[in-house]
Amino acid sequence: MRHAGWAALVSALVLQAGAETVRRVGLNGTAFGVALGPPILLSLSVAAVCLGAYGGYRLVGGALLARTASKRRRHDVRNVLRLAFGVLGLIAVFGVVTRNWVSVLFSLGVVGVAVTFALQQPLFSLIGWLYIVTKRPYQVGDRIAIEDTRGDVAAIDFFTTEVWEIDGELVSSNQPSGRIVTVPNSVVLSSHVVNFYGKGVPHVWNELSIQVAYETDLAFASDLMAEVADDHIGDEMARHVAEYRDRLKETPVELDVNDRPTVNVVQRESWVELRLRYLVHPRRGTQTRNTLSRAILDRINEHPERVKFPVSRSR
Repeated sequence: MRHAGWAALVSALVLQAGAETVRRVGLNGTAFGVALGPPILLSLSVAAVCLGAYGGYRLVGGALLARTASKRRRHDVRNVLRLAFGVLGLIAVFGVVTRNWVSVLFSLGVVGVAVTFALQQPLFSLIGWLYIVTKRPYQVGDRIAIEDTRGDVAAIDFFTTEVWEIDGELVSSNQPSGRIVTVPNSVVLSSHVVNFYGKGVPHVWNELSIQVAYETDLAFASDLMAEVADDHIGDEMARHVAEYRDRLKETPVELDVNDRPTVNVVQRESWVELRLRYLVHPRRGTQTRNTLSRAILDRINEHPERVKFPVSRSR
């Protein structure tokens, strides 16, 4: 990246030197009734400005990205630099064309008012991008739900966010569909955004429900479910709950958080629901649920005299 930047800067200097030569020496001749000197001079100057802006972007970007280990942070740094050098290059080109920087800045202000009315949605999306970069409602790699879209953030550009869809019309149970959904960044300014990667704690609470009959030994069944879950994810969950509690200490929110799987009992009209509650990584939610379901049902089937399932009832 740095080699390309230096090459662009050297080319910009060469072109600018050529423009100065044309300006001082002058160039005689015409083509189609137009003097050749001014068009060549203008072309060389504009090309020099463009190459200079590109070279600066490559050099500064290469230096900053080399010091940034996080992929998410590199994505944001690259976008900010693209916007900054793009705006500077555009202003410089206008200045070269008009040769009057004060009038350029004034004109940009006047034009900006007109553009605000003509391009409201793109501008709102750009403001949404600035909000995303500063407030961090989500980052690249997060799993989010925004409006009717649910999935993993693949890219955040100036105007849109690309999301690798999960669930959707093709699949279910938090499985990826393979489709990419493009969402305008302006949506974050007017809609609820759900981020499954809490700040500092990329885990969510999940539940697994088992329906049993009223004749069931509820205490035994509840202890059995908690024991199976503890064998599979207990130690890992305890570590993540410790991180969860540390995060809670930074907020005014007070919650009683269990560091091991627990079971809640909910009475229904014709059966009882045993709801296993546990902490899990959002991308492993379906896999963990399937593993626990099979293990719990296998253990329950070993005790048919103590755990009964609803039979011949409206469920």
